[in-house]
Amino acid sequence: MDSLIKKQLKQIEKQENKFLSKEKNTFIQSKINPIRQKIEGKIPEGLKTTLDAAFMKGFQLVFVKGNDYIEKTYKKDQMQLEHELNNYAVEKSLSKKYIKKLDKEANSSKRINSTLSVLEGGVLGVLGIGLPDIPLFISVIMRTIYQVSLSYGYDYEKDEEKQYVLLLICGAITYGEEQKEYNEQINVLGEKIDQKTSLGDDLKEYIKTTSDLLSNSLLTAKFIQGIPIVGVVGGAINYSMVSKIGKYASIKYKKRYLLSKIKP
Repeated sequence: MDSLIKKQLKQIEKQENKFLSKEKNTFIQSKINPIRQKIEGKIPEGLKTTLDAAFMKGFQLVFVKGNDYIEKTYKKDQMQLEHELNNYAVEKSLSKKYIKKLDKEANSSKRINSTLSVLEGGVLGVLGIGLPDIPLFISVIMRTIYQVSLSYGYDYEKDEEKQYVLLLICGAITYGEEQKEYNEQINVLGEKIDQKTSLGDDLKEYIKTTSDLLSNSLLTAKFIQGIPIVGVVGGAINYSMVSKIGKYASIKYKKRYLLSKIKP
């Protein structure tokens, strides 16, 4: 069992290192950044403050009231049952076949939610909607992470798991040393949760940090989406971001799952 898990761990750590070594997307740099630079100079300071507040309220809304609505879009109980069956098979068969089944569930969720993000970004942009769609965009991100977490046997109801989810978003949308720092925070938090170590961190602080990062990352994208002609650009950015968050979540949850299988 340990040899199989260690081999899988080596593979997932290779994926993790590759993810962390990536530079900013060349498409975004070459196509979107020139538009971003022109528009950023025209964005009033008040709009940034408004956007920061909108993301903060969006996260609070999703965490307080949104989970019930998000869970109506997928079968949580069925996903938990499928994980239990696959997990049992992993422990009994010592075969990577069933680990691949866990991966399959997670990958399916990522594809669906990336498509939803294009509809959210492009269609709402064409309709001329900017700020009001932020809770919907956050819900798509959360739906992506929640389904990946369930695929590897992790629930997201407790505050410490919500903190873990928020750190995943931060780790996915940053670069360089900042990203590596978030990655280490995720490792430490995951270990503390799994070892049932007492946590005293304030969820609100995690929400504030994550909402500010998302706000900065999507400031121009949301501004563009309020202009019908270029709404499709916002959709492209949203797809890229949700896809990246989903990929990173899969890496971290799978690594956490594999580490839990190694006997002390």
